[in-house]
Amino acid sequence: MATRLDSADVVLLGVGLVGSILGRELTRAGLKVVGLERGEPRFTVPDFQGQKMHDELRFSTRKALTQDNARETLTFRNHAGQTALPIRRWESFLPGTGLGGAAVHWNGQTYRFQDTDLRMKTLTEQRYGKGFAGGDLLIQDWGVSAAELEPYFDRFEYLLGTSGKAGHLNGRKLAGGNPFEDSRSRDYPTPPQKEPYGSAIFRRAAAEQGYHPYTQPSSNLSQPYTNPEGVKLSTCMFCGFCERYGCEHYAKSSPQTTLLPVLLADRNFTLRTQCQVLRINHAGGKAASVTYVDAAGREFEQAGDLFIVGMFALNNVRMLLLSGIGVPYDPATGKGTVGRSYAYQTMGSVQVFFDQSVNINPFMRSGASGTVISDFVSDNFDHGPLGFVGGAYIGEVMSHGRPIEFHPVPPGTPAWGAKWKQAVFAHYNHTSVLGIHGSSVATRANYLDLDPTYKDAWGLPLLRMTFDFPDNDLKMSAYITGKAAEIGRAMGGRQVAATPRKGPYTVTQYQTTHNTGGTVMGEDRSTSVVNRYLQSWDVSNVFVIGASNFPQNASYNPTGTVGALAYWAAEAIVKRYLKRPGPMVQA
Repeated sequence: MATRLDSADVVLLGVGLVGSILGRELTRAGLKVVGLERGEPRFTVPDFQGQKMHDELRFSTRKALTQDNARETLTFRNHAGQTALPIRRWESFLPGTGLGGAAVHWNGQTYRFQDTDLRMKTLTEQRYGKGFAGGDLLIQDWGVSAAELEPYFDRFEYLLGTSGKAGHLNGRKLAGGNPFEDSRSRDYPTPPQKEPYGSAIFRRAAAEQGYHPYTQPSSNLSQPYTNPEGVKLSTCMFCGFCERYGCEHYAKSSPQTTLLPVLLADRNFTLRTQCQVLRINHAGGKAASVTYVDAAGREFEQAGDLFIVGMFALNNVRMLLLSGIGVPYDPATGKGTVGRSYAYQTMGSVQVFFDQSVNINPFMRSGASGTVISDFVSDNFDHGPLGFVGGAYIGEVMSHGRPIEFHPVPPGTPAWGAKWKQAVFAHYNHTSVLGIHGSSVATRANYLDLDPTYKDAWGLPLLRMTFDFPDNDLKMSAYITGKAAEIGRAMGGRQVAATPRKGPYTVTQYQTTHNTGGTVMGEDRSTSVVNRYLQSWDVSNVFVIGASNFPQNASYNPTGTVGALAYWAAEAIVKRYLKRPGPMVQA
């Protein structure tokens, strides 16, 4: 029998990026907040230091900072006619766990989604006519515009100290930044990172092709910075251990380096780690408590007045399904919303092989150093004759050159043996990789639900993923990868190898950890799980916040938009919900 604990004003499910932001905003408002984190406590010192962190086998290969999939994984299939099987090793994406969540091992690429992403249905129909996207695509508006989110994007970037250069400031276009971004109210808090040599070659070639290159916005900082919370960050050392690693230098913006020092010192906040939440208990449209199990296997019931579901996107969906909040999506009928509109990211690449006089030095990188173009992002180009929606940015963004992971070889090279070794030796320091980071459109056939067969260590059903790349996204990838190959040839390499995304999707190859959808936001209750303030339509004191809110995924990396949505929801809770608890939007 569960031990019932004293009630809290707020219960956080997950203390990662979202949990840290909401915890700080709600304790600042005077509320007593309990944060339940299923993983271990982790801090820059001693957990992320030196030799301990620079262990490529432990962190890159064995994924030490990710969810323990021996205890809790998910099952996967490409389509509903297949039997889903459990994912035994994380490869395609890397769900975070532990204090700080996936924001500990992220790369730091920090973008704002465009208004053409947030109002995709409306703006696509206005420009191309109804029916242009095709009947199987579940394109919909988010219920919020880029102009409404601008102050919250700004606040998040200043929390992180993001390094970049504005391209559209107060309605005025500026040289050196992204000319396609929506207007911003002020420049980035710190200047852009230094440009690696391969990125400089890309910049020249892209500009010669008539495109608009700019330095990627990075939350690996270009200079020392003190954020509005009074937390100090340091300058990135370009050590090459960023993605899949915690930062030893206090230079990558994560909860540990931006918010947790302040939040953990607040008397209104209580952190409990190694607490696996099993379900949210609710009745009559209101949640009363959560049930969780601690590291010793003891069961507790934590009562509260307000519940914030801020876990990894896939786990947000699973928590609602396990708790019976909302109607599960049924692809056969198109009815239901929880699990609907699962989307991912559609990646391609171009390798540019130079002769040995060009030294790229791929080991001298941060997670987000590089140069990109946004000419093919979202609706920044004419889709009319192309037959697809969505887009991608193209960039020379090589996040690392670590020896186990990075071994570029030209097409036709044997996969092993002496000739493979010779090719790696010849090309390691003389190869530039262009990434094509593409959008993912939700479809009727891609969704998340509970698996009928497989269970986790606590006897609960695993989440089941049904996903394959839509034809729309494969067309997009082929087209934009072709454009990237043209830039690659203009960079002057001896050989250029283009690899657009092809189906079927597999979970055995890494792409991104940008899983989205399943608890999408919107203005129509029949097609969304939460309203525009990320409040559950069905249980009004439950807010679900994260990339699971995205109705479809955009070209850009999602973290900047997740952070903006977290501040957007926090302000709505403090200024509106707390004054009059209940639904903030009438269905």
